[in-house]
Amino acid sequence: MPNVIVVNDASTDDTAAAAASAGAEIISHAEPRGKGAALRTGWDSAQQRGFAWALCMDGDGQHAAADIPKFLDCAERAEASLVVGNRMGEAHRMPRFRRAVNRWMSRKLSALAGQELPDSQCGFRLLRLAALERIDLRATQFEIESEQLLAFIAAGERVEFVPVQVIYRAERSKIHPWRDTLRWFRWRRQWRESSARRQSSGNRNTTSPSR
Repeated sequence: MPNVIVVNDASTDDTAAAAASAGAEIISHAEPRGKGAALRTGWDSAQQRGFAWALCMDGDGQHAAADIPKFLDCAERAEASLVVGNRMGEAHRMPRFRRAVNRWMSRKLSALAGQELPDSQCGFRLLRLAALERIDLRATQFEIESEQLLAFIAAGERVEFVPVQVIYRAERSKIHPWRDTLRWFRWRRQWRESSARRQSSGNRNTTSPSR
């Protein structure tokens, strides 16, 4: 029997009640903290319970439970610590603006990571909690997906992608176009600066002594 944890980020609708009636365990924030903070709350709870893996799904109906076996198979076959859903095989089904932004962000993040990240913003993910425990994630908002990807790769963890269905209905995105885009740019600048400092420190530490 799967253990389902729903993090209720201070929603004002009947999300928590509906999830509880379906058998999920509810963890509620007293006030809105953001998507990244909600995910971190869920991961912390899973780690405290001794789970080895956590499968993350957004709460807006965009992810199909029928795709879950793909993640499990990929993690076992490829020995990956992070498996991410890839919607780009059916990208034409995505809203045009979100498709364009996703592709642009994925190109930028691929350049930083040094490997192709075809769908960097998909929230449908399976991650090994032992690997997550060694990684310091600080994002509290929508940039959490970007930070997690780069952090796993920087830590030497294997990251794989699996094709998933593209499901968009009439729901309205919670992403604020200007505010969240500016926040992502600030996060990206900070990550690049931090990476440069780590690389510089590593180069100094590995310099051979003079003879």
